[in-house]
Amino acid sequence: MIFLQVAVILSSIVFSVQSSAEEVKLTVLNWSEYMDPALVQAFEQEYQVNVVEVNFNSDEERTDLLLQNDGEGYDLILSSGIELENYVRRGWIEKLDPEKLDFLDDLYPKWRTAFPQTKDYAVPYFWGTVGIVYRQDLIKVPITSWKQLYEPNAQLVGKIGMLEDSRDLVGMALKSLGYSANSEDWQQLNQAEVLLHAQKPSVRSYEYPSLDQDAPIVQGDVWVAMMYSGDALMVKEFNDNLKFVLPDEGGSIWVDYWTIAAKSQYPELAYQFLNYINKPASAAQLAEYVYYPSPNKSAEAYLSEEFLKDSTIYPTKKSLSKSEFFYALPDRAQRRRNNITINLYR
Repeated sequence: MIFLQVAVILSSIVFSVQSSAEEVKLTVLNWSEYMDPALVQAFEQEYQVNVVEVNFNSDEERTDLLLQNDGEGYDLILSSGIELENYVRRGWIEKLDPEKLDFLDDLYPKWRTAFPQTKDYAVPYFWGTVGIVYRQDLIKVPITSWKQLYEPNAQLVGKIGMLEDSRDLVGMALKSLGYSANSEDWQQLNQAEVLLHAQKPSVRSYEYPSLDQDAPIVQGDVWVAMMYSGDALMVKEFNDNLKFVLPDEGGSIWVDYWTIAAKSQYPELAYQFLNYINKPASAAQLAEYVYYPSPNKSAEAYLSEEFLKDSTIYPTKKSLSKSEFFYALPDRAQRRRNNITINLYR
């Protein structure tokens, strides 16, 4: 009888451990196609946890998702540098404990401090640029300027893809007009709005495309598009005729950051995830998967020379000289930009 009771107790303990392991879900808010599934699977196996990704397609959509439950329901939140201060103010992310992160010395300081609050609340994941990708086999005159995208010729009617993001959409329109991407000038913003509405008949879609063989620019439904640098290389895997350029006027430079949600169910596991993906070999694996430069300098020893010398991944100082970081604008100026894009989509 005693042996039976012990067996029942042991069985109960085993079942409890198994059940708790099955129930542990690390929920990650992230861009789609922005994490190597093989690395995620390896983490899941090592820590006996399920990693659940919730994806968004724009900064605005990510913010909308967080607003729905006031930041609850996530363990890790990928934030753009420009949105981070807003998320801190809303109480959606927690201040990091540097004692729990064993890779901070491996990070390039310039990316840790590129935006307000990033050093205390976030760790950089990747950085890159926004430029233009086009089909060299279909467009005979090389694309070198934003003007060719925003003031397209008749050949490109219905063949343009744009980003569903007010900052990039309006910001690069401003750059095509010779202004700063961060302009708050009402007259300049009005000119950008007119330009965008004139371009609209030539735009096939403002939705961000899939990054596979079905992408419109791979299939030839789109001939030229605004796109993130690494994503352009990702779709180029399916069509060698694609070329990415950082226009003569410059593009935008962005940095993405990992943060731990203030209402995380498993904050300690979230720290372990950050440590895991920032092991030098893991960081290099991720960089090669998404085609973006890692802010983890120790990862570079694991990257190929071809990767490190790719000018799309690592633009030259000259090509970056006219590019800009976006910064947080006053509410009035940001609302004006939001209204421009809202009216454009109607």
